Amino acid sequence: MFYIGYDIGSSFVKIALIDSKNNKKVSVISEPQEEMQIISSKPNWAEQDPEIWWKHLCNGTHRILAENGIDAKKILAVGISYQMHGLVLVDSRGKLLRNSIIWCDSRAVDIGEKAADEIGKAKFGKHLLNAPGNFTASKLKWVKENEKEVYTKASHFMLPGDYIAFKLTNEIVTTKNGLSEGMLWDYHDKKLAEWLLEHYKIDIKLTPPLVENFEDQGRVTPKAAQETGLPNGIPIRYRAGDQPNNALSLNVLRPGEVAATAGTSGVLFAVRNRHASNEFSRVNHFAHVNYTLKNPVIGTLLCVNGAGIQYSWLKKMTKSTSFIRMNELAATVGIGSNELINLPFGNGSERMLNNQNLGTHFCNLNLNIHGQEHLFRSALEGIAFSFVYGMEIMKADGIDISIIRAGNDNLFQSEIFSTTFSSLIGHPIEIYNTTGAVGAARAAGLEKGELIELSRSSNDFDKVREILPESDTQKYKETYEKWKLVLEQKILNNDTYRR
Repeated sequence: MFYIGYDIGSSFVKIALIDSKNNKKVSVISEPQEEMQIISSKPNWAEQDPEIWWKHLCNGTHRILAENGIDAKKILAVGISYQMHGLVLVDSRGKLLRNSIIWCDSRAVDIGEKAADEIGKAKFGKHLLNAPGNFTASKLKWVKENEKEVYTKASHFMLPGDYIAFKLTNEIVTTKNGLSEGMLWDYHDKKLAEWLLEHYKIDIKLTPPLVENFEDQGRVTPKAAQETGLPNGIPIRYRAGDQPNNALSLNVLRPGEVAATAGTSGVLFAVRNRHASNEFSRVNHFAHVNYTLKNPVIGTLLCVNGAGIQYSWLKKMTKSTSFIRMNELAATVGIGSNELINLPFGNGSERMLNNQNLGTHFCNLNLNIHGQEHLFRSALEGIAFSFVYGMEIMKADGIDISIIRAGNDNLFQSEIFSTTFSSLIGHPIEIYNTTGAVGAARAAGLEKGELIELSRSSNDFDKVREILPESDTQKYKETYEKWKLVLEQKILNNDTYRR
């Protein structure tokens, strides 16, 4: 018997099968073969059609069952992980009203900043642990202001994972964790932040009913069973945003533990045991998967929008055959990329830079010296440096780091990126052969009280290696300081320009 997990990303839909007897991975696949398109009809906009997610989920489910020769009747339950902070709107019949405004869309930045000024730090700091920012609630406010016809027809707003669950079960529900992603969970009052919806003049009735992370959240309908190949009537037993779910996959559940992700975007997700924070914009605080009203575990998230997308853009522009080949060429260049500096911030507004949109920059480019290999190395270093910069922000906000764990994929397969990051933060990085889809599949089989035990046992067979800091870090430090100087000058210049 098996559990199936879905990870609905902005690049791929990943699907995993887990053996229910031992929680070991059977198979993981991705759909489609090439990255899904992000629609950007205006600068700083980012949208996707949710039906595309559903299409690839259906195709992938049929494929993973066929490739592994598994009878669909042996699937016991479903777990869902999904790209955070997105907005999906449906009418009273469940019909989509527009494309999803996804996580890296920046159109609502000004709305969130205005609300923060009007509400005041004391209010949102105490109740939301964040500024309203460019999150789901602010995106919904943008729709209300700019697409009145769409807003008028809306029956519910959802997060991307809620929509996938709806397609599977025909039930519209969300979670406390999901509301926290949208800046709609009041940690102090322990309920929906109705006051923020009222501030935005948004109808409270648009909010879906709540379910818990680990419980029966609805059952697969005959229609969904026919489209996906899943058995009719099996339950969805788990859903969570991709970063809390990734932390679960890596057994990052206790204070001081950090989960690192370096995919399209880069993320540091640290568990903390106190709500006090002086950072409400550059970092964000969300309910973790093990959050309960009695034990309110918080995950502090720092996002770098421009991470892997910088490297994949270079791959396309240089027509490189593979990331492996790019890494090989990068390794022929020494630390510092012969003075070539990359600021990898070309994927919308960066929260850790106070929502500034700097764009990508290659600085000190010398047409007589630098080739593709320097571009590749400087990009890997620039992304690693942005992670270090983010870690400095988190440490200044009181995060005590004991363990850093990451999945064995994306940029963590690059020795240059991984070693640069590890050497500068002075911590080993434990690498695990797991994915968000695997974590979601395992979570689908959980019963109450089993979370910690499952995570510990999973670590026993998931850990593959450990990245250790270099003994001599002087060159790394010198290069990073040069990079940081360039970054802060760009921030200053950009801020002056915005005024």
